[in-house]
Amino acid sequence: MSDSRPKEGMVLNWRGPLLAGGIFAAVFAILLLMAHQNQSTTSDMGSSLREDPYGTSLLFYAYARAGYQVKRSQDEDSLSDQNAEKTTAFFIGGYPYNDWEFQKGNLRSAGKFRGRLEEFLARGGRIVLIQPAWKLKSESQVWEVENKWNETPHESGPTWISPDIREMQAGSEKMYLGADAPWLKTDEHWTALYSGPAKADAKDTKADTSGRVYMAMRRVGNGELIAASQESFLLNEAIKKRPNPVVLDFLTGGRPVIWVDETLHGLQQNQGVLWLVQRYRLQAALMLFWAALLGLLWSMSGDLVRRPRRDQNAHIVRHGESAGVAARHLLQRSIPSEQVVVECWEQYRRRSPQDAQAISVDPGRGPRLRAALAQPALAGYKELSQLIAERRASAKGPAHADRVAPDRPTAAPKRIPEEARIA
Repeated sequence: MSDSRPKEGMVLNWRGPLLAGGIFAAVFAILLLMAHQNQSTTSDMGSSLREDPYGTSLLFYAYARAGYQVKRSQDEDSLSDQNAEKTTAFFIGGYPYNDWEFQKGNLRSAGKFRGRLEEFLARGGRIVLIQPAWKLKSESQVWEVENKWNETPHESGPTWISPDIREMQAGSEKMYLGADAPWLKTDEHWTALYSGPAKADAKDTKADTSGRVYMAMRRVGNGELIAASQESFLLNEAIKKRPNPVVLDFLTGGRPVIWVDETLHGLQQNQGVLWLVQRYRLQAALMLFWAALLGLLWSMSGDLVRRPRRDQNAHIVRHGESAGVAARHLLQRSIPSEQVVVECWEQYRRRSPQDAQAISVDPGRGPRLRAALAQPALAGYKELSQLIAERRASAKGPAHADRVAPDRPTAAPKRIPEEARIA
């Protein structure tokens, strides 16, 4: 980019920032597209990323507004990295997709999901387990979570049930139950938080008419486990119609961090570069890498600010420099390569107008000048230097000028500062 206004203070070199910004924007757009594609696979009810009536986005937005730190995880193993004593882990519906195995021809849970729960509870964590997909039983910690469903053909409609005021906080809201909601199978180690009487069909004399527990909690070693038989009371539809801030605060137990498992809903972080960065906390190293890359691209495209010449007669070619070095200086000033020779001649013409006029009108040097201006940068610059050297030599005396053949290049005389630069 040539400077057509030499009197201005500085000229912005836009090529470096534009190139670096373009590459960064392209990479960032690809990462956003990958993240959007990954989230679009979420379809299960209860996902914290779904904003329709059957998602739980309002639940975790409410937690975030209340000052909790919400972490939506797509890496099931990241639970082991959390500070258990300050974290509440939410598992809402869904299925652990990678936790199946065949045993004697039957499809059963491989136990990996249960093992993650046991490890987190052993470290003092708090788990909120909402509508588990199947029976979970820990032999080592002696706890069991299982849902039971109506075995009779009748249907029960949606309803609201009251909390147990002896166990729940004062002011706790009612719990919404969907139609034909399941209930928990509990024992004496569980403390019922929400329960209600059974509604049996009058024609079914064998139906269980004892009380049904829909939410309960218990101590497990150093940790706490809360189980709820269904997720209807946490869905966006229920929270929007009847907010329940007291219940939501009770679920966290006052812990500042909320960890949400999104792998239950089909989201799985591929173990690539982004997974490594998040898994091993390499965000600072990644930022340093990007800064170094942008700095390299910037330096390859020239300085950010091209400072002006002190005056229009300032030197372009330094004393003693070869043609290649001088031409490279021009290129670093963002002058297009095809304009290097022309720019050199213009600078020389302004510095020595009489010598430039003499070269232009000379019958031998004039055609060579026009040919040099049309040549590539390095070749044209060498020819231009030769013409100027010949002109300086011929101006010293007629005898020396007669010995210089214009059509046959000769060894250049010893250069002086005026001959070694084009100003």
